[in-house]
Formats: sequence, structure tokens, C-alpha cells
Amino acid sequence: MSAPWKADEVLAELWAGNRRFQRGEAEGPRRDSRRRTSIAGEQSPRAAVVACSDSRVPPELLFDQGLGDLFVVRLAGNVIDGDALGSLEYAVDHLDVPVIVILGHSRCGAVGAAVRGGNAATHMGGILASLQPAIEATVALPGDPVANAAREHVRRLVAGLAARSPVLRGRMDAETLTVVGAYYDLDTGAVERLEP
Repeated sequence: MSAPWKADEVLAELWAGNRRFQRGEAEGPRRDSRRRTSIAGEQSPRAAVVACSDSRVPPELLFDQGLGDLFVVRLAGNVIDGDALGSLEYAVDHLDVPVIVILGHSRCGAVGAAVRGGNAATHMGGILASLQPAIEATVALPGDPVANAAREHVRRLVAGLAARSPVLRGRMDAETLTVVGAYYDLDTGAVERLEP
């Protein structure tokens, strides 16, 4: 199966959708019964998005996308564990998505808990441990420690994704997969693309 979407076109549509969302002009495209029926047999999402489980950060709404447009993987702190990585490999290898967006956000509760030294003895221990390198790398930076760590966590995920997955690395090397980091501001509604 060959992906019908080009990475630059997908990213342009995601950012345009976010601008509509910010302005309160979201179109809510492709969300009717006709769309539901048309994609019931198979999916062909244009992008995969790794996002936090936070109820205020629904990628389909933030990017003003419809049913079947995004393959979304959500875990607290937008952590990419083994199962999340397997989900991304599925999206790339079986659904031919040309773009992965790793989306952090302001006032992330999981990052905040890790910054405050949350209880690693709970089931959250793996999440907290995954966030720790970003916290350590940004501890001396001025400004909001949660925002600093959330941005750094996204940058580290983007930079390390190829090393963790031969499937993704192969697509990135062949230039058929683009991985970008982004950061969502809860107050403004803006999604900012993070540079490495």
C-alpha cells in the first residue's frame, strides 16, 4: 500500500487545522455518518500523533481533523513505552503514515508529578522514570520547570525514536517518514513545532 499523503502536505494541513481551532473556527471535518461508513472497512490515517492522555489535549480537535485522519497513541506524559512504540510501528509499517507528531503540552500533570518527585513505587513509576532525563537536563534553566521539561522530553523522544525502532529508522532513512516534535499551549490553543 502506498501512502496517498506527502509529509509536507500533512504537516501543512495539521498546522492550518490548529490555526482554525485557535481562532474558534474549527470546521469539524469528516465527522458525519457518511465519513463513518466510508472508513468502516479500512483506515488510511494521514499522520500518527503521540499525545498525553490529558483530557484537555485531544489531537483530533487541536488539529481540526476528522474520523480516520489521525492514528493517535496517548499515554500520560506522552511517554513512548514498548507498546506505544509497537503502535507507531504498526501505523508506519501497515498504514503507511508519512508523519509522526510527538505532542507535549503546557501544565502537563505527569511532567509536573515527575518534577515534584512523584511516587515511583506506583504504576506511574515507569512514566516518571521516562520523564526523568528531560527533568535533569532542564533543571538549571530559567522559567517554568514543567514547561521546560515537557519541551525537552518531546525533543528527546524525536531524537531517539530511530534508535529504538529499526522499522521507523528504515522509513526515516528512506525519507518516507518525517518525525516532528510539537508543544500545545493550553491557554492559547496554539501548537508550536519544536526544533531539535
